[in-house]
Amino acid sequence: MATDFRQKERLPELTDRIVETYHEIGTIHHLGHCPLPSQDAVIEAAQELKDVIFPGYSRRQNLHLGNVTYHVGNIIDSLHDILTLQIGRALRHQHVQRHGADCEKLNQIDFEAEGQQKTIQFLEMIPEIRRALSTDVQAALDGDPAATCFDEIIFCYPGLEAITIYRIAHELYKLQVPIIPRMLSEWAHAQTGIDIHPGATIGHSFFIDHGTGVVIGETCEIAENVKVYQGVTLGALSFPKDSEGRIIRDQKRHPTIEKGVVIYANATILGGDTVIGQDAVIGASVSLMKSVLPNTIVTIEKPSLRFREAS
Repeated sequence: MATDFRQKERLPELTDRIVETYHEIGTIHHLGHCPLPSQDAVIEAAQELKDVIFPGYSRRQNLHLGNVTYHVGNIIDSLHDILTLQIGRALRHQHVQRHGADCEKLNQIDFEAEGQQKTIQFLEMIPEIRRALSTDVQAALDGDPAATCFDEIIFCYPGLEAITIYRIAHELYKLQVPIIPRMLSEWAHAQTGIDIHPGATIGHSFFIDHGTGVVIGETCEIAENVKVYQGVTLGALSFPKDSEGRIIRDQKRHPTIEKGVVIYANATILGGDTVIGQDAVIGASVSLMKSVLPNTIVTIEKPSLRFREAS
């Protein structure tokens, strides 16, 4: 079928109508001279970080103790440059959002220098991130009888993928880096189906089994040696609002999970005042909005089943 060029003549007019909405709706475009962090660059940095954290598993194999220092050194140098630029952009954007785009004042602030400082602070945390993730890998091996070795967990487990990106994003979040931690967490969410806000606090030896549909909110606090299954939600109750109807932020909205708790599939635990005590077990599909004492098992009473012949 031949192209009807008379139809194509309508495209310039359509373009004008689209651009007119940019003037009409000012909330969902970013036009000007304040570049945002690049999603591609942030994801590239995450992939490079994974190659440092788990060397030999992804982009470069055949590594050994004789050449790994050179390999890691090259990546760290690259990460320094990528993150300095992207964090600087994020800081500049945050400043504009808070204080306006006064070019004279903006030019007095060296966002790249501040981005470099935060980058160095973050890179210095990589050894501790590796130590934490080693406990998460061990927890997966100890907690899943189907797991055969560390390599299988690192290659195959979406829960470890999600917690890896969380631990990276959380360190950036603690450094008050804007936007980028959420970019990382939402990328991991898309890859794994596991949604962990970078503001959550999660202790060592954390294991997410199967994983799909797990949600962990921003102000959630999880102690060490906690295990959760697929579909678990650690969420908030309805949000309080101020006198003008705006959501009140910066309050604890999500539950506290103490050491050694196990939460089975599709359980929902809500509220900032809700505390699940040490070594408690929350059964499948339980819904909780109040605290549970330590060493308590919470289950739904077994439902009765009805059997009948198909008609």
